[in-house]
Amino acid sequence: MSISNLLTDEAVMVEVGHRVARKRIDRGITQAEMAEQAGVSKRTVERIEAGSSVQFTTIIRILRVLDLLSGLDLLFPKSTARPMDLLKRKGKVRQRASGTKKMMPTDKKWSWDDEA
Repeated sequence: MSISNLLTDEAVMVEVGHRVARKRIDRGITQAEMAEQAGVSKRTVERIEAGSSVQFTTIIRILRVLDLLSGLDLLFPKSTARPMDLLKRKGKVRQRASGTKKMMPTDKKWSWDDEA
């Protein structure tokens, strides 16, 4: 199954769990061995592979054991500023995002007869 925006959060977690289990089995590691190497309980490994929710730090530990931690670079690539943005900001990098601007509601409703 391909992971996409069309899947629910639960379906994504189940798919990730299946992939973790597949990688573990391909590497010939038992759940108990993975748990010991990751510093988590065997039950936690079982929960991950079943698609249950776990802490992100636990996922990082599991990825480290499976030698897949570098894959996070693909998930969260380092962003670089565009050259034109750097020129506009005189070399300064943005520190925060501005929210979307909301239109202020007016008390008076507009209608076609109000144009005059």
